[in-house]
Amino acid sequence: MSGIGLIITLIIAIVLMILLISKLKVHAFLALIGISLLMAIVVGIPLPKIADVIGAGFSGTFTSIGIVIIFGALVGVLVEKTGGAIKIANAVVKLVGKKNPELAMLIMGWIVSIPVFCDSGFVILNPIRKALQKRTLKSSVAMTVSLSAGLYISHVMIPPTPGPIAAAGNVGLADNLLLVIGIGALVSIPCLVTGYLYSLYIGKRVKSEEDLDTEHVEDVEKAYEEFVASYGKLPSTALSFAPIIVPIILMALGSIASILKWGGALGDITTFLGKPIIALAGGVIFGIILLAGTKRMGDFYEMTDDTLKVVGPILFVTAAGGVLGKVITEAGFVGYIQENAASLSTVGIFFPFLIAAILKVAQGSSTVAITTTSAIMGSFAASDSMMAVLGLNTPLAAAFTVMAIGAGAMTVSHANDSYFWVVTNFGRLTPQDGYKTQTMVTLVLGVTAILFIWLLSLFLF
Repeated sequence: MSGIGLIITLIIAIVLMILLISKLKVHAFLALIGISLLMAIVVGIPLPKIADVIGAGFSGTFTSIGIVIIFGALVGVLVEKTGGAIKIANAVVKLVGKKNPELAMLIMGWIVSIPVFCDSGFVILNPIRKALQKRTLKSSVAMTVSLSAGLYISHVMIPPTPGPIAAAGNVGLADNLLLVIGIGALVSIPCLVTGYLYSLYIGKRVKSEEDLDTEHVEDVEKAYEEFVASYGKLPSTALSFAPIIVPIILMALGSIASILKWGGALGDITTFLGKPIIALAGGVIFGIILLAGTKRMGDFYEMTDDTLKVVGPILFVTAAGGVLGKVITEAGFVGYIQENAASLSTVGIFFPFLIAAILKVAQGSSTVAITTTSAIMGSFAASDSMMAVLGLNTPLAAAFTVMAIGAGAMTVSHANDSYFWVVTNFGRLTPQDGYKTQTMVTLVLGVTAILFIWLLSLFLF
């Protein structure tokens, strides 16, 4: 098929995929696999070869990041179910003080959502938000938006949340998650600032039911105390942070060993421990210690089983995105783009942002937008990938590509996004006010992130 025909076919394929997922409510896995198969036939990949292409795209994803995603999700569940997230949140409140409840919610949301899904994180931290609001009488809306922003930033940018892990694997950084974590933390800074400022701004202009309800203060505090008590014995603050911090430390040691070229037994051990699979296994071990400390080891099997049920769809959608990326490569699309790279290279880091943003707005799921876009981009080390075409062919450029995808994947959250309804319902906001708060803050965050990423890219690569 000619180059123009390939481009038209890809555009039609993406539009059909969006319609299947968002309008016809077809599961993202089936939509991605179906579109990949149809596209492979249309672009002329030999029929006997199509099955092999699909299999290679699917299995390649599992090989690189499957276990890492599972371990990362299990760490989050253990931190959540043991009450570790509550201890982390309380530590943040002590750090910034009750006089700055918006800032406290922003920071604790950002930390908690590194291992925990943003939806779950909001539910976990919402009782703290409500209690703080009643104690300080500050704007409920400002605190809701701050919490939502903090959770969302790390959810789309910092492993071990499944989306960023999947993106890192797809762009060739499966063994260099520490770089992605570090860049994610860096890009988070301006997002946290603008998210905080917007929460203060919108908190003065929008009122929720909680702002209008000045009664039942004791009831709210009592409900929060009962919520905390439901966890039983809470772990220590240090142990609560351990499942998150230990994998980062281990990966850092692995990177140091590689840079300094440590040899012998020390080099072998640190390199082994620094591999993301092993490092996150260490996080799981400390999560189990958390569980044992709260005398809930009897729940471990059920927690693991529930985690696998939640992670399964994410893994399958991620692998299906890998199939689409493989078909795009085999179709010769990337080769045609390479021949016309001069014009496309001017788009640079904005290309993955725009693709992810289009997918996010159309079908609602940030994880689907992240995994699909990163699969389309391919590995930075592959000469036949979109990464190579755009000149994003170094590990640092690949890490910034993951950030650009994450920025697009949170631009914007609206009515087809489950997180939109979690925030509006628990924050006691009307849908109309949800667009002024949740939708607008995600727009601010996404634009801030991509502009910061672009500015850094001008100097770093």
